[in-house]
Amino acid sequence: MSVYTSRNKTTKKLLVHLLLIAGALVMIAPFIWMVLTSLKSLGESTQVPPVILPTKYQWENYTHIFEMLPFLDFYWNTVITTAAKVVGQVFLCSLAAYAFARIEFPGRNALFILFLTVLMVPGQVFLLPQFMIMKELGWLNTLTALIVPGLFSAFGTFLLRQFFMSLPKELEEAAKLDGCNHFQIYWRIMLPLAKPGLIALAIFVALWSWNDLMWPLIVNSTPDKMPLSAGLAYLTGEHTNLTNYPILMAGSVLAIWPMIIVFIFLQKHFVEGITLTGSK
Repeated sequence: MSVYTSRNKTTKKLLVHLLLIAGALVMIAPFIWMVLTSLKSLGESTQVPPVILPTKYQWENYTHIFEMLPFLDFYWNTVITTAAKVVGQVFLCSLAAYAFARIEFPGRNALFILFLTVLMVPGQVFLLPQFMIMKELGWLNTLTALIVPGLFSAFGTFLLRQFFMSLPKELEEAAKLDGCNHFQIYWRIMLPLAKPGLIALAIFVALWSWNDLMWPLIVNSTPDKMPLSAGLAYLTGEHTNLTNYPILMAGSVLAIWPMIIVFIFLQKHFVEGITLTGSK
């Protein structure tokens, strides 16, 4: 009976691992195809039936992207806007989250529920009002228009509030006995303990900002102020007579590797932050 049970557990583990491997292959297949397409010629990229491996690897596609577009400007704009949004949301959302989680004030729960209703409204609803505000402020075609609307989010506040609520109250009470005010408790005690949650939020914000396409196209019309996501759109058929898919895929490969590296190095903290956020 024990031998049968052991074999049954081994079979289940094998099936689970096979299922996970199959899922991983499905997830990584588009990335592998993108890399292979970036090394093909234009003819091979549009050939039917599709060519999996290029007959000759076209490494020059990665240099052509810099000749066709101000790619370094796109990169710099993306890094600036992403870094600003990450810093802004981590600081401002953590402040609001601490207030909702730890500070007692009249109407706190009702205000938080009202605050969360923003998450139920599609983001496209806010595009026109935000555009009008940017226009009135004279921020169109500037990096400021890309940064300011993304400095705060209801999602980030909700995520960090749940994390702060999972921390023991004894730490806060001990700090109050030592004479700390709310900001000192937030800055010196709660914020360092919330590191996994802050990293999780930072990764979410970085991915969202790095991939944001619609808002940059709305508020910017000059290439020198475009981020990578919108700048690569200049390689599509709308802006050129023929879409050069190998060049487009080469640009996409160059655009996504920073986020892959960030997630690889911070995935442990990301998983820990998401896990601890839902612990209460």
